[in-house]
Amino acid sequence: MEDRLLSQSRTKRARQATAHDVARLAGVSQSAVSRAFTPGASVSETTKQQIIEAARTLGYRPNAIARSLITRRSRVIGLVVAYLQNHFYPDVLELMSRRFQEQGYHILLFTADGQADPFMEEILASRVDALILASTTLSSALAADCQAAGIPVLMFNRTARVASVSSVTGENLRGGRVIADFLIAGGHERFAFVAGLENSSTSQDREQGFMSVFAERGLPAPMRAVGHYSFEAAASAARELFSRPDRPDAIFCGNDHMGIAIAEVARSEFSLSIPADVSLVGFDDVGPARWPSFSLTSFSQPVAPMVEKAVDLIIQQIEDPGSEVQNAIIAGELIIRGSARLPRGYQIKREPIGGLLLPQR
Repeated sequence: MEDRLLSQSRTKRARQATAHDVARLAGVSQSAVSRAFTPGASVSETTKQQIIEAARTLGYRPNAIARSLITRRSRVIGLVVAYLQNHFYPDVLELMSRRFQEQGYHILLFTADGQADPFMEEILASRVDALILASTTLSSALAADCQAAGIPVLMFNRTARVASVSSVTGENLRGGRVIADFLIAGGHERFAFVAGLENSSTSQDREQGFMSVFAERGLPAPMRAVGHYSFEAAASAARELFSRPDRPDAIFCGNDHMGIAIAEVARSEFSLSIPADVSLVGFDDVGPARWPSFSLTSFSQPVAPMVEKAVDLIIQQIEDPGSEVQNAIIAGELIIRGSARLPRGYQIKREPIGGLLLPQR
């Protein structure tokens, strides 16, 4: 058969091989060729290997566009993010891309610019099977537009004002409360919160959880500044807070990306010692938070379970458009490192990542 394959392959190289060519060379039907290159389709392993051998010989590659016209599926998932400077999102993108590939899908990345209307046209032109929204500025409006166009939508790391849209988030409310309890227990006197974007559900929930603890205990409300989830804006917020005569001695930063910016300003511009002069706590537990130079205490958002749940939910929506709306909250925990003063009863457990601190009962 090898000689026959080689001789026939030479006659096909003058033009691009088709599924029909592969079917004739492998001695199978054209529909069998289509099933062999469709993830999850029914085809015997022997037939599949015979088809793959013929395709390799002919240099055949499946035509994704033609197949999408037949199946009405592109096997492409759109992912909308606002920015990638925050290490949380590159981690999400890498893991999500790998997980979708295992399911026979690929990710098409969109970066939001805050303009919903032209952005929607771009998404429709891309013929994505579904859309995952991790953008802060466009989330709710874009979700509603996509649903109206019949595109399954999922909110990631934020919630929507659209009740019919599923979401996957971390424990934003509880995380804010846990951080407040921890900092108060550390004996601090002047507290501050650095918010992300004002219209972000994620930032709003974290702030609500944090502030509610002070209100319940009858304590003064913490100072407040806005860092817009940006390194530069967070640095400006830090300068504002540290220039006050009653500068804070404990700051909850709305995410780790801003926390690192605030740490840089505290040390390099105000000669403050962390945590002797000011305690810092972030949110997300991204890679740089674990670096010894920052050793940032942070409430974790477990990327792997969040991605796993998001992938499962969006594929479920594709395969069953009438599936139930789910708002999944993935549990996190306070990862205590060296950037915050320890309450009594805590001690250091040294780890390779630079001094992870764990509560000792």
